[in-house]
Amino acid sequence: MANLALTSILEKMTGKDKDYRYMATSDLLNELSKATFKADADLEVKLTNIIIQQLDDAAGDVSGLAVKCLAPLVRKVSEVRVVEMTSKLCDKLLNGKDQHRDIASIALKTVVAEVSTQSLAQSILQTLTPQLIRGITGPGMGSEIKCESLDILCDVLHKFGNLMAADHELLLSSLLSQLSSNQASVRKKTVACIASLSSSLSDDLLAKATVEVVTNLKNKVAKSEMIRTNIQMIGALSRAVGYRFGPHLGDTVPVLINYCTNASENDEELREYSLQALESFLLRCPRDISVYCDEILHLTLEYLSYDPNFTDNMEEDTDDEGLEEEEDDESANEYTDDEDVSWKVRRAAAKCLAALIVSRPEILSKLYDEACPKLIDRFKEREENVKMDVFNTFIELLRQTGNVTKGQTDADMSPRWLLKQEVSKIVKSINRQLREKSIKTKVGAFSVLKELVVVLPNCLADHIGSLIPGIEKALNDKSSTSNLKIEALTFTRLVLSSHSPDVFHPYIKALSAPVLSAVGERYYKVTAEALRVCGELVRVVRPNIEGSGFDFRPYVHPIYNGIMSRLINQDQDQEVKECAISCMGLIVSTFGDHLNAELPACLPVLVDRMGNEITRLTAVKAFAVIAASPLRVDLSCVLEHVVAELTAFLRKANRALRQATLGTLNSLIVAYGDKIVLSAYEVIIVELSGLISDSDLHMTALALELCCTLMGDKRSNQSIGLAVRNKVLPQALTLIKSSLLQGQALSALQNFFAALVYSANTSFDSLLESLLACAKPSPQSGGIAKQALHSIAQCVAVLCLAAGDQKCSSTVKMLTDILKDDSSSNSAKQHLALLCLGEIGRRKDLSTHAHIENIVIESFQSPFEEIKSAASYALGNIAVGNLPKYLPFILDQIDNQQKKQYLLLHSLKEVIVRQSVDKAEFQESSVEKILNLLFNHCESEEEGVRNVVAECLGKIALIEPVKLIPALKVRRTSPAAFTRATVVIAVKYSIVERPEKIDEIIYPEISSFLMLIKDNDRHVRRAAVLAISTFAHNKPNLIKGLLPDLLPLLYDQTIVKQELIRTVDLGPFKHIVDDGLELRKAAFECVDTLLDSCLDQVNPSSFIVPYLKSGLDDHYDVKMPCHLILSKLADKCPSAVLAVLDSLVDPLQKTINFKPKQDAVKQEVDRNEDMIRSALRAIASLNRIRFVI
Repeated sequence: MANLALTSILEKMTGKDKDYRYMATSDLLNELSKATFKADADLEVKLTNIIIQQLDDAAGDVSGLAVKCLAPLVRKVSEVRVVEMTSKLCDKLLNGKDQHRDIASIALKTVVAEVSTQSLAQSILQTLTPQLIRGITGPGMGSEIKCESLDILCDVLHKFGNLMAADHELLLSSLLSQLSSNQASVRKKTVACIASLSSSLSDDLLAKATVEVVTNLKNKVAKSEMIRTNIQMIGALSRAVGYRFGPHLGDTVPVLINYCTNASENDEELREYSLQALESFLLRCPRDISVYCDEILHLTLEYLSYDPNFTDNMEEDTDDEGLEEEEDDESANEYTDDEDVSWKVRRAAAKCLAALIVSRPEILSKLYDEACPKLIDRFKEREENVKMDVFNTFIELLRQTGNVTKGQTDADMSPRWLLKQEVSKIVKSINRQLREKSIKTKVGAFSVLKELVVVLPNCLADHIGSLIPGIEKALNDKSSTSNLKIEALTFTRLVLSSHSPDVFHPYIKALSAPVLSAVGERYYKVTAEALRVCGELVRVVRPNIEGSGFDFRPYVHPIYNGIMSRLINQDQDQEVKECAISCMGLIVSTFGDHLNAELPACLPVLVDRMGNEITRLTAVKAFAVIAASPLRVDLSCVLEHVVAELTAFLRKANRALRQATLGTLNSLIVAYGDKIVLSAYEVIIVELSGLISDSDLHMTALALELCCTLMGDKRSNQSIGLAVRNKVLPQALTLIKSSLLQGQALSALQNFFAALVYSANTSFDSLLESLLACAKPSPQSGGIAKQALHSIAQCVAVLCLAAGDQKCSSTVKMLTDILKDDSSSNSAKQHLALLCLGEIGRRKDLSTHAHIENIVIESFQSPFEEIKSAASYALGNIAVGNLPKYLPFILDQIDNQQKKQYLLLHSLKEVIVRQSVDKAEFQESSVEKILNLLFNHCESEEEGVRNVVAECLGKIALIEPVKLIPALKVRRTSPAAFTRATVVIAVKYSIVERPEKIDEIIYPEISSFLMLIKDNDRHVRRAAVLAISTFAHNKPNLIKGLLPDLLPLLYDQTIVKQELIRTVDLGPFKHIVDDGLELRKAAFECVDTLLDSCLDQVNPSSFIVPYLKSGLDDHYDVKMPCHLILSKLADKCPSAVLAVLDSLVDPLQKTINFKPKQDAVKQEVDRNEDMIRSALRAIASLNRIRFVI
C-alpha cells in the first residue's frame, strides 16, 4: 500500500505543474522521515534518480525540498545507492551548469553529514576524494568550483580525516599548492581545509606542511597578501594540532616577530595575523613557547598602544572631575577614520597578552611590573571593541592573581602587594571611563571594579567618594540599560560587603536614593540585585545596635517603604520575592526599635510567606535573623503562629527547610521563650526525636542543641523533662553507639546529657547506668565500635562534672573498682572504665583518689592491646588534671620501665598535646627533663616510638620555641639517620594552621631542616617531604622563597629508584619489595598540596613530563595522588596539560583497561575498581578543558 502511494507521489514529482511538484516532494519528505519506511531495490533506484533530478528543478523551493529529502534517504537506502548519488552529485558540481552548482554543493554536504557508518564512509571516500582533488587542482577549474570543492573537502576531513590516511600526502600537496592562488577566497578556504586535515596528519607530514609554509614566509620577494595567508596558515595549524606544533616554534616564532616589527605602516592585517598566531602558541604550546615569552610580552605591550594615525594630545593626568563638559570634549576629540584598521592590531595585542597572563602564572610579578601600568593606561582606548578586550585582559590579570595568591598574605613584592600599589591609578582611570557616554564602556569598567574587589577586598576604602558619582549616574541615567544597572548594583553590593561600614557613612544619602529607585524597576533582575544591595546597605547604615556615631534614622522609613512595596506584591518573580523577604528580615532585626508602628503590618506578611511553599525557606531564615537581633523586636502579634508553623516544618521532607527551622526555633526560644506556651515545647520535643540519628549528624546536632535550649528554659516543668526522657533520650542512647559520631554532633550530645542532669528531672544514677549499658556488646550487633566507647566516655565525664563533686567521686571509685577486678572476662568494662577515667581526669583533678595512677598503670600488663592503649590514654589525661603531681610520675616510669616505654610515651604525648592546645606552660625543670628523655629515644629502632617522640617534640616547640628550635637544629646533623628523621618530623608537628610564636623563630632556620630532602637516608628524605607538605598546607608563606631550590629535589623523589627495590626470597617464591614507594607517594601528595597554595612557584610544564607521567604508570598507591594532581592541573593550568596530553593517554588507558588475575582476592578487585574510578575522574577533568581540540 505504501509503495502504491509512493508511486503516485513519484509520478506527480515529474509533472509540469510547479505546485504539484512541490506538494509531491513535500509528501515524499514526510514518507522518508517515517521510522517505518523501507524501500526495495527497484524503489531505491527510482527514489535516488528522481531526487537527483529534482535538484535541477527550475523552481528553487522544489530543489530546496529535494535537498531536505537527501538526509533521510541516505539513512534508508543501500550503500551502493549512496555511492551512486555521491558520484552524480560530484559530476554536477564539477561539470554541471553554473546555476546548478550551488545546490549540488549543498546536497553533497548533506550526504557527508548523514553518513554514520565507517564502511559507508570508506565507500564514499573512494569516489569523492579523487573528484574533490580534481575540483581543486584540475586544469580549467574556475575559482567557484575550487571554493565549493574546498568547502566540501573541509567537511569531509573534519569528519573522516582519520579514514583517509592513504590520501593524506596527496591531499596535503594539492592543498599547499592552492596557498599561492591569486584568488583570496580560494586561499582562505584552503587555510581552513589544511587546518582540518592537519589534526589527523602524521608528525612527518605535519612537519612537511610547516616547513613549506615557513619557507614561503621566509621568501623575501613574496607578495604581502601571500605572506598574510601563510601567517594565517601557521595560526590555523597551531589551533588545529595544539601541542604537536611545539617542535616547530623555533622556526616559526622569530619569523612572526620579525614580520610584526618590520611590516609596513599600512600592513595592519599582517601584524594582526602574526599576533593571533602567537596567541595560539601561548595557549596551546606553553612548554615550547616559554623561551620566547619575554619577547612576546614586549611585543604585545608595544602594539597595545599602536595607533599611527592618531596622536593623543589630551591632558591625561587631569583629575578635575567637576568639569561636566569633559565627556563631550573627549567625544569631540576622538579621531575617526573608516579606513583606519590599526585597532585590529591593538585588539590582537590585547588578546595575545591575555593568553600570556592565563598560561604563565609563574611570571605574574613581572607582568605587574611591565604589563599592568600599560593596561591601565590603555583604558583610554578610543575604539570601543578594543577597549572591551583591554578590560577583559586586565580582568584575566586580576583573576590569575586571585587564583595564584588564594589564602596568602600580602608579602612585599608579591602579586597582591604589587596590585595594591596600582589601585589608585586603576580607580582614577576607571572613573574617567564611568564618565563616558558609551553604555558598553561603563559595563566593562564595572566588571573590572567587581573583579578588583573580589581579589582585593577592602582595597577601595580611600576611593569610595570618587566612585559614588559613577554609580549614581549608572543607576539614574535614563539611557542606562538593565545590564549596566545590574553591573553597577553588583559592584555596589560587593564593595559594601567587603569594606568597613564607616567608610560609606558620608555617602549614604547619595547612594541610598538611586538604589531604592532601582528597587522599583520593572526588570526583575535589576530589582533582585537592588534588594540585595539594600540588605548590605541596612548593615552599613547601622553596623551595631549600641550606636556608631552615624545618624541612621532618616533612612529607616525610606528603606522600609521601598522594600515593603515589593514584599506585599504577589505578582512578581520568585527571585524578587525571596530577596524582598530576606531584606525585610534584616530591616526588622536592625531597625525594629524605630518601626514599632509598622511591625503589625509587616510581620503578618512575613508569616504569610511562610505558608507559601516557594518562599517558606527564605521566610524561616528571615525570622531567624529577627530572633537573633539584640533589639528583642516585639513579635507578640505573630509569635504563636510562627512557632506552630515551624513545628509543622520539622516533619517536612525538605532537608534545608528542617535545618533552617531548627536554627530559627532555637533563636526564638532563646529570645522569646517566656512568651511561648509550654505545651508548644512538648510538641517540638516529639518532633525532634525523629531527627536524631547518625544518618544526618548536622541535623542531629541542631536538634540536640534545640533540645538543650528547651530544657534550659527556667519555666520548664516535669512534663517537658518527661517528654525528653521518653522521646529524645532513647534516640540519644542509640546515637552514642554510632561509630560515625564526632564533631558538632558529639559536642551537642555531651551538652544534652549535662542539660538532663541540670534540669533536675532525671536521676544521675539512672543516666549513668544507661550510658554504661550502651557499652555492653549485644548478641545481635556483636562488639561495640572503638569510637563509640570514646563517645560514651566523654558523655560520662560531662555527666559527672555536671552532677557535682560527690557524684563524680563515687563514679571514679566505681570505675577504679572495675580496674581492680582482675577477671579477664570483663575486658570491655575495663576498656570503658579507663577511657572514662581519662576523660574525667582531663576535666577535673583526681589526686584526691589515692594511687589512682598505679591502678591505671597496672592495666599496662593486660593481654589486650586496646586496654593497654586506653590505659596509656587515661594516664596522660589524668596527668593533665594535676601536672605537678602526675607528670614527674610518668617521666620516672619512662626512665625505669623499659618494657612499658611505648605506652608511657603515649601518655606523655597526651599531656604535651593538651598543653599545646590549651597554650599552657610547663615548669622549667619539667621541660628540661622531658627534652632529655625524648632526645634519648630519638634513635629508637621502633618507628612507633620515634613518631611519638617527634610529635611530643613538635608540640613542646609550640610552647617553648626558643629552647626547642636550637636543640633540634643541633641534632639535624646527627650521624644517626633516625635522629635526623625524628627532628624533621618534630618540625612538621610544630607547624599548625593558627599563627604561633614559633613562626618567626623557625623562619630563618627552615631551610636547614627542609634541605634534609638531599639526605642519603630514605627515612630522612620522606620526613623532609612530609614537612614541606605541612608547611605548604598550613604556612605556605614561610617556604615560598625556598621553593626554587626545593622543587627540583622534591621532583627527584617522585622517580622510581632501582637501588631501593629489593627481592626477598621466601622459599617457594620470591617477593619484590619497593622501599621507595612510600617516599614517592609522599612526594606526589606534597606536589598536590603545593598546587593549592604555591601555584605561582610551581612550573607545571616541567613537572608533568617526566615526573607526573611516570607517576601515572607507577604503583596503585602512587597513581591515586597522580590522578588528583592531573585533575587539579587540568582545572588550574589547562594549557600546560594540553601541551603533553598525548603522552598521558597511554598510562591512563593502561589503568582503565587493567584486569586483575582471575584468582585475585576481593581486596585487590576493589582496589582496582577504585583506581579505575580515580582515572576516569581525571579523564573527566581533562574533558572539561576549554581548549581541547
